[in-house]
Amino acid sequence: MKTALIIHHVAFEDAGSFLALLKEQDFNIQEVNACTQGWAALDPLAADVCIVLGGPIGAYEDDNYPFLLQEVYFLQQRLHADLPTLGICLGAQIMARALGASVYPAAAKEIGWFPLKMTNEGKDTPVRHFDARHCNMFHWHGDTFDLPQGAQLLASSEACHNQAYGWGKHGLAFQCHPEVTAAGLEAWYVGNAYEMAHENLSVTQMRQQAAAHALDLAHQARLFFTEWLRICGA
Repeated sequence: MKTALIIHHVAFEDAGSFLALLKEQDFNIQEVNACTQGWAALDPLAADVCIVLGGPIGAYEDDNYPFLLQEVYFLQQRLHADLPTLGICLGAQIMARALGASVYPAAAKEIGWFPLKMTNEGKDTPVRHFDARHCNMFHWHGDTFDLPQGAQLLASSEACHNQAYGWGKHGLAFQCHPEVTAAGLEAWYVGNAYEMAHENLSVTQMRQQAAAHALDLAHQARLFFTEWLRICGA
């Protein structure tokens, strides 16, 4: 049976629509909490597919969150074995760090629904399904990263140049959130209540935007994820 490892950092940032697709394709799914996981017991080469999800901390905050060093090492081994690995937001940042790139605070936060622009390289990959012609993308981040050496930039947004990149044959990372659903975002509004108040973000407006954009994103996410799994041979 095909296996998928899903790495969480906070409960409300889950795999969203990707989890449903993995279940449809009869994957044996293992979900772990990066913060409490005994990393020595987790084989980085075992799963057919690994998805590393987001969270509200910085990928560089080792002093406060020592598990990050173990997670970086785990992803280094997996990426250099060229196994199918998908990073989202914090997951993309940890992947970038595992590949030797710097992660740091962005000039401004990017929160909300904004389009992606594909690079020429991105137009030839499954990421093309998220082009602005098809959907708006959901964003929630305050950090960014340098493009890892040897990586291909696949997509950008107006506020953030490095939005999606590919590395090797099967490594793929998104600074944004292609996995979210309107229902799942309800947990985000609660989990991020303090930040939303600090940034003067309206829950009502965020919910209205999700109602306008989330179905299109979920449709494109299905096309993207199905194609990516096929290309990876998973």
